[in-house]
Formats: sequence, C-alpha cells, structure tokens
Amino acid sequence: MAREFQRGHKAKISDLTPGTDLYVGVQISGPGLTFDISCFGLDANEQLSDDRYFIFFNQPKSPEESIQLLGAQAGDTESFRVTLDRIPANIHKLSFTATIDGAGQMSQVGPGYIRIVAGGEEVVRYAFTGSEFTTERAVMLGDFYLKDVWRFAAVGQGFDGGLDALLKNFGGEVAEEAPAAPQQQAAAPSFAPPPQATAPAPSFGAPAAPQTSQVPQPAPSFGAPAAQAPAPTPQQQMHAAPTIAAPMAPMGGTVPPPAPAPAPAPYGQPGQPPQQPQFGQVPGQPVPAAPYGQQPPGMPQGVPQGVPQAAGAGLQAALQPYKETATGQRWTPQNQQLMRVDLTMGGTPVLARQGSMVMYQGKVDFSYKGAGFAGRIVGNATGQEMQLMRCTGRGQVFLAEDGSHLHAIELQGDGICVSAESVLAFDESLQHEVRRIEGHGIPGGALFTMQFQGTGTVIVKTHGVPVVLPVTPTTFADCNAIVAWSSASQVIISSQVRLRRNAYPGHSGETVNLQFRGAPGNFIVVQPYEV
Repeated sequence: MAREFQRGHKAKISDLTPGTDLYVGVQISGPGLTFDISCFGLDANEQLSDDRYFIFFNQPKSPEESIQLLGAQAGDTESFRVTLDRIPANIHKLSFTATIDGAGQMSQVGPGYIRIVAGGEEVVRYAFTGSEFTTERAVMLGDFYLKDVWRFAAVGQGFDGGLDALLKNFGGEVAEEAPAAPQQQAAAPSFAPPPQATAPAPSFGAPAAPQTSQVPQPAPSFGAPAAQAPAPTPQQQMHAAPTIAAPMAPMGGTVPPPAPAPAPAPYGQPGQPPQQPQFGQVPGQPVPAAPYGQQPPGMPQGVPQGVPQAAGAGLQAALQPYKETATGQRWTPQNQQLMRVDLTMGGTPVLARQGSMVMYQGKVDFSYKGAGFAGRIVGNATGQEMQLMRCTGRGQVFLAEDGSHLHAIELQGDGICVSAESVLAFDESLQHEVRRIEGHGIPGGALFTMQFQGTGTVIVKTHGVPVVLPVTPTTFADCNAIVAWSSASQVIISSQVRLRRNAYPGHSGETVNLQFRGAPGNFIVVQPYEV
C-alpha cells in the first residue's frame, strides 16, 4: 500500500523501496490550463550548473539517461524514469516542478499528486489541491535529494512566475522563445522487470492496472499500463504514526494544582541549577537564594561574598555554585538562560540560531546552514525564516540569546508548533515545516508557525517563565503571547470585535485570540509577554 505524504514529509528512498530504478508520475489539471512539467538536476549549491540536466519537453533525457521524460500514461499528466544509481556525483537534487503555460493561476488546479512507483507498485504519493495556492503560476512538487543517501521530500511550494522565472532562480539561462511542445513524445526505451519473486529489489516499471481476478498476473512490462483505479483522496492516513502529545494531566481530566514555587534567585546570586525539563513542562525553578547583598546559606556572616576566607576553600567555594553542570544527557540547562549540548552523544548535528554560541569545548565545527531555494521562498513569504548554523564534531556547545529563558522539549515521534522567533536550536533529526493558520482580523490574513515532528529535542525561548495549560473547549490565548502548542491541537481564530462595541470609546484592545481544541493530552505554552 502506498504511503500518503503531506507537505514537508521526508523519507529515505530505502525506507520506501529497495529499488533504485523508479517511475515518477505527476497528475495536475485545471479548466483551460496547460502545464509544463519538468525536472531540474541541481548541484550541491542547488543550482542548475549543467543545462543538460534540465529535463523538459525539448530535452527529454540526461546524457547518461539516468533521468528520462516518458510522457503521459497510466492516468499521469507526465511521467519520468529515474535511475538513482546512475545519477552522476555532481547532481545532488532532482526537483520536479509544474508551471502554467499561458494565463492562469495555481489556485485553479484541481486535485493532483506526485507519486513514486517501483516495480509496478506505487510506494508513495503526495496529493495536493488548488486551495493550497493563490496567484502562483508554478509549483515545486517534490524533491529527490542526496543526504548521505537518496531521500524524497514532498515540497508543495508555490512560486510566482512561470518556467522562465523558475529557471532563472535555479541559476539557469533562458534562451530564445522555446517552440511549442510537440504532440508526440519520444518513445521510451524497451524495458522489462526481472522475473517475479527472484529479484531482491523491485525494478522500475509503470503502474499496473487493478486486478480483476484472483489469477496471478505476470509483472507488467515497461510502458503505459491500463487505466488505474480511482486515486486515493488526500484524507487517507499519513505514512507516519499519528501525532501523540505527551499528556499534561492525568487521564482523569483534572489538572492537579502546581506545588508552590519558591522565588527564583536574583541574577548574580548562587543557587542550584534547574532540573532537566521534561516534554511539555516548564523547567524547574531554582532553589531559593539569599536576596541581593546578603550572604548565601552556608557562608559565615560578615564576610563579603567572593572574598577568600582565612581558612577554607576560598575562591573555589565562591565559584562552586556556577560550575558547569554535566548530567550525562545530551541537552543540559546550566541555568534558566544557558543551555549546554553535548555533540558526542547521539551522533546527530545540531542546528542553532546564528550567533547563539557563547562558548564551546572540544573540537567543534560551525558551518552555515542554508534553507535552500524552497526554504527561502517560504521564509520570505511567511516570516518564519530561521538563520541557522550547523554544529558538528565532538565537544560541548553552550547556547544563549538575549538572556531569554530556555526550555528543552523532547519529541518522541510527536509534534509541536513553535514560532520561528521562539526557536533557539534543535536536533537536525527533527522534521520542520511552516504551518499556516488563516483567520479574519490577523494582520496579513494568516498566522504562520513552525511545526516540528520526529524524534529529537527543540530548544524554545521565552520572555520570562511561561505557563503550560491543558487544551480544553474553553482554552483561549492571545496570538501575541502564545509560544507553542501541541501539533495535534485544532486552532480556531476567535475575534472579540463587535460593531457596536467599536462604535464607542474604551475598547479593550483584545481583538484577536486563538481558541484551542483537542483530545486530552494536548497543551499550549504561553509567556508573560506580548511580542
């Protein structure tokens, strides 16, 4: 059964199929619209450095024929043959795109998809509709990209401009007016799959027609198969496990009152470091410390703090409360504003906000982490662009920014939504994408946030100590104070604007709120500060 991807989902090709000779089909249509479906073979800098790897109607195959344009078949508007183990080493990404030839907008397209077929069997499908786009005239559908191994990502990102504009953004040159697409596509080379049940990996083959009887049928040979069964709808279950948020309260439904928290130690005073925060919880408060100007517990009265005593450890005793905290875990808070990550544990690089490193130990390499072409387009359009650096090596890195409170949230296959401005760092193993919340009354007509999923840790910044609340039918939050929420929560725009109320002076100023709904276990995080 084919796995259903949603926008932003990624997977290793080897997790989808052991085959490397693949069929890629694209289905897209709209009333009165004509489409050009192409494949860009990009280098490590995501540039079209070799024009021979721009596969379209006028150039149907690459020099070594690792990428071939096959034409319409099996219900697909356009199809390709991709042989991954023949792609040259200088090609790091294959970007499949669709552009409108002539007038029109992507919002006019009907339900479509991009799918991968191996050995005649569909293994993955990403479905989309025109409602996901507005005035764009091109869309980047999906990418094969090389990151240690070949992987596939469902992109689904609209792009203003046609094929020429898309070509220029990939670094290619637009020649003279291209001739109209020929009516006859070049015939695909003869091809046949290996005998049934003998090949260790499925070989390339076009999708087979649905079986009408129980008699075993031979594997389909390469070519246009019979008509397909109706395409599955986008509402089918995703390939990944359902998002499960860690419960914030006992299953009985009641939330126990929090234990009284002692006052935090003032800045510059000793105190015990906070405990490692658990997923969905506010980090523990430090133990109470003496007010500023008074001696901390355990020091003799009358001796200035930090001055060596005549008898005793002296300076070491004064500095002891501020020493590095090593708990044997990958992420360890040193205090409320400083986070330590041990790169020697886990073996996964860390992506952190540029300039957030304040100190490191060991052999650590810091490199620029680009968002890529699609990421830059999404970041510019939504404001959820993160300027990141990649931390690799063997050592410990200390991260902080503007004295913000830091909280480590561990994900174990579940998800959380956080504004990009509130993210300090996260494990590279986490998948992240931009999520859109539409509603009247929000400036720009929509609210954008980053959604993190998978297994790993994300470090969230807040102004002050936040509060975590369980999601109930009566849970509302100011959109300027909300920091994060469980991705399984349903978000609804709640406007407090009333025409009569606005006609008189003395309006409260609280016009747009977010209402949250969800099953028990969902939560929201709110900070005592409005952005």
